[in-house]
Amino acid sequence: MLRSLNHKTPPLLFNFNFNNLTSFHSRLKITQAFSSAVSPPSKAIIYESHGQPDAVTKLVDIPGVKVKENDVCVKMLAAPINPSDINRIQGVYPVRPEPPAVGGYEGVGEVHSVGTAVTAFSPGDWVIPSPPSFGTWQTYIVKDQNVWHKVNKGVPMEYAATITVNPLTALLMLEDCVTLNSAGDAIVQNGATSMVGQCVIQLAKSRGIHNINIIRDRPGVDEVKERLKDLGADEVFTESELEVKNVKSLLGGIPEPALGFNCVGGNSASLVLKFLRQGGTMVTYGGMSKKPVTVSTSAFIFKELSLRGFWLQNWLSTDKAQEGREMIDRLLGLVHEGKLKYKMELTPFTDFNTALDKALGKLGSQPKQVIKF
Repeated sequence: MLRSLNHKTPPLLFNFNFNNLTSFHSRLKITQAFSSAVSPPSKAIIYESHGQPDAVTKLVDIPGVKVKENDVCVKMLAAPINPSDINRIQGVYPVRPEPPAVGGYEGVGEVHSVGTAVTAFSPGDWVIPSPPSFGTWQTYIVKDQNVWHKVNKGVPMEYAATITVNPLTALLMLEDCVTLNSAGDAIVQNGATSMVGQCVIQLAKSRGIHNINIIRDRPGVDEVKERLKDLGADEVFTESELEVKNVKSLLGGIPEPALGFNCVGGNSASLVLKFLRQGGTMVTYGGMSKKPVTVSTSAFIFKELSLRGFWLQNWLSTDKAQEGREMIDRLLGLVHEGKLKYKMELTPFTDFNTALDKALGKLGSQPKQVIKF
């Protein structure tokens, strides 16, 4: 069960007080309608103010919501805890719902019921919010049919729940940032053990693109290297192993990379830049070290390196929603064929506190936490 908001009372199931949370009442548009077209009552992880997720989140009961003619009521099956979810609760993410709000941004569910005007979905279908949508950490969600995208029920639910934010980021960065040749090109990345990093390795390998990977020094590093090579990594180096004058001497027969991915910043980003060939591009999509990206003047002038950023939400906010859905279907096809995999841990919704602690790094390095409802 979830911890209480102020940690002064034992963990227990909270009842939602609508007299005290009128703004939340209006935000969710909860209707006490005496009609058959009402969703079942739901349990949700909410936060009433921004702050550290383990301090401000709590579990509440929410009454049923009216299912309007164009709505789809979805029983959630699984939803991950992503770093961006944590940042939204903290109030530091650029786009976030105003509290009080339900946490979570992606996930997969099963259609429970549909409005009278809905013909594209039927009870039992598996659907994901596409583009992702706020409020997936709850047992039942009612939203307009345009929010939902039907997916193949043949894939494990944890993959359907996590396919949008990380795998789609990996695929878009590989295909949209720089034109790579299937034979003879290479990429370099840090954060290779992340979900995006694991996807980049496999997607690059499937296209015949060499991949060089940088990981932080850690206990059991040989096992980590072996696991990444099993996914298709050509080379895996720790940051300390790259403390040499010429990192490119370590490449052997691998060509100098045309494209680099950075999700760490600081020295790790500088190591990515050192690998890039003349005219290469580094794409930054995260900053886990919270340190800036620094580039030498000579790299800009004499190597003509390019730096750019990538933010999935910005890409999805354009007119590319349908293209994004088609790419998601491609990725789920690879999952179904066993050609795309990454490490995750399914945790029951009742153990949300433990999953959150793991996602916050309180229990050391952990796989992606996925809540099973």
